[in-house]
Amino acid sequence: MKQPIFTGTAVAIVTPFKKNGVDFDTLGDLLDFQMENGTDAIVVCGTTGEASTMTYRERAETIAFCVQHVGGRIPVIAGTGSNSTENAVTLSQEAERQGADALLVVTPYYNKASQAGLLQHYRTIADAVSLPVILYNVPSRTGVTISPETYAALAEHPNIIGVKEASGNLGNIQRIRRLCPEDFYIWSGNDDETVAICALGGKGVISVVANILPAEMHRLTQLCLKNDFAAAGKLQVHLKDFCDTMFCEVNPIPVKTALSLLGWRVGELRSPMCPPAPENLEHIKAMLAKYGLPVT
Repeated sequence: MKQPIFTGTAVAIVTPFKKNGVDFDTLGDLLDFQMENGTDAIVVCGTTGEASTMTYRERAETIAFCVQHVGGRIPVIAGTGSNSTENAVTLSQEAERQGADALLVVTPYYNKASQAGLLQHYRTIADAVSLPVILYNVPSRTGVTISPETYAALAEHPNIIGVKEASGNLGNIQRIRRLCPEDFYIWSGNDDETVAICALGGKGVISVVANILPAEMHRLTQLCLKNDFAAAGKLQVHLKDFCDTMFCEVNPIPVKTALSLLGWRVGELRSPMCPPAPENLEHIKAMLAKYGLPVT
């Protein structure tokens, strides 16, 4: 039986940049902050990490740094998706060489692959590595969604262990759970759906909000995993305004802005990402204050 690479909260960690590349000193501090506050796994070079604007070398070096810095204390999951199957294979094999514990592979973007194309894409990647592979379904960003039937077919592959589901379609989550075996695991890809997806058998969340509130997101998932959904629901409602604010503009603009406001040296967003509109900047500041987070 396949095992989940983690249960609880994985942070989709931001990538701090400086003018000549990745700021590894700050990244190390961010990793320490996460581990000190209960985060159960690190997802590096994902959407929140601005992987699409990083060079191949930057991605490889960043994955290697995270693996070395974390030192086996919690799993490191490397984002290795691409809209080219060949590139995704190359990135995935490099992540395996660098010591990643698992891979997170987003659906091919822009191409709008058919379900047959998705089957071919993911099977090719999973065949090329020995690491556990987590699928990533986020149709709002990629223009394509994985059907429950396609999940069921992919779940037969020994290296494909589950999915980060960010479709917002709870009906599909129920169909996935019905069609797929018990050892095909589901993680929420939307912070504000964590409790709902865990109630349907999910194993936790891959979280943007955990960049700012790691202890709170960890506690939320622990309540779910203990089947205390009454308390989990109350905490989810408490966090809802904060979750919404972290998506007042396209991710990772708000979360990286919030980190900067809190004194983290995360650097500028990489183009075509840009600073938030003035009214959204004020909204982010107000939300940090509301949740008791001191703006520097």
